[in-house]
Amino acid sequence: MLRASDSFAERKPAVTGTQKPTESTTAIDKPTKAFTAEERAAMKERAQEVKTEARRGSRANKADEEEAVLAKIAEMPETDRAIAERLHAIIKASAPGLSPKLWYGMPAYAKDGKVVCFFQAAQKFKSRYATFGFSDDANLDDGDMWPTSFALKELTAACETKIRALVKKAVS
Repeated sequence: MLRASDSFAERKPAVTGTQKPTESTTAIDKPTKAFTAEERAAMKERAQEVKTEARRGSRANKADEEEAVLAKIAEMPETDRAIAERLHAIIKASAPGLSPKLWYGMPAYAKDGKVVCFFQAAQKFKSRYATFGFSDDANLDDGDMWPTSFALKELTAACETKIRALVKKAVS
């Protein structure tokens, strides 16, 4: 029987030379069903983006970040690339104060370092449509409920007009 005065060392069973230490039951390197391969890839891309931003520090160059965004857009399949290129032009014209940057491997546009809006290609997460979305840093508040992302299958003139207005409102 153990007494309160017994030390931990006295209570701990002795380890003999034949006993092996217990192995961890966590599966760090095993893929889980909690995240898809695409989601894990996006998280890895974000981690790399954060490392790159930290390395650049105050030397951060907007031209370098825009070049990275344009390179990412160039890698997209034709349908997504056409939408992303047009969105890039619309956003730059509508809100020149926004800076292009990569965010989870997606083209995004930031104000004072905070992402305001982003484009998610359909192939990014094997979706049937691309998405144009806004973060909570966008000034889109409208009552108790408002949309923060939009499905895009094609950019029509009406869509472009709506996007211009939303981007301008988001940065106001």
